Amino acid sequence: QVQLVESGGGLVQAGGSLRLSCAASGRTFSSSTMGWFRQAPGKEREFVAGISWRGGITIYADSTKGRFTISRDNAKNTVYLQMNSLKPEDTAVYYCAAKRSALVRGEYEYWGQGTQVTVSS
Repeated sequence: QVQLVESGGGLVQAGGSLRLSCAASGRTFSSSTMGWFRQAPGKEREFVAGISWRGGITIYADSTKGRFTISRDNAKNTVYLQMNSLKPEDTAVYYCAAKRSALVRGEYEYWGQGTQVTVSS
């Protein structure tokens, strides 16, 4: 079992940056695949980025590639999402997720409560 708590969301102007953090509790964090998802109003939740348990594999959605960076610190049980060059269309609730499977894509088992990111134009 993994419990996840996101932080770092807020309001930022277009072109700005934010860093989201996801603090995990539970003994299995260091062996868990981690991901970030987002859901904008009226839209389905979508995959943003994922990282393997050692951090050697990272995958990004086409819409975030080159602007967002996912990383993890297993010693701190934390995963990060650095978001640069933010656009109004990045506005959404961002969710941290975890799973035991090594596959970075696909379904995730555990979810945080989400943190709001709003990008103004």
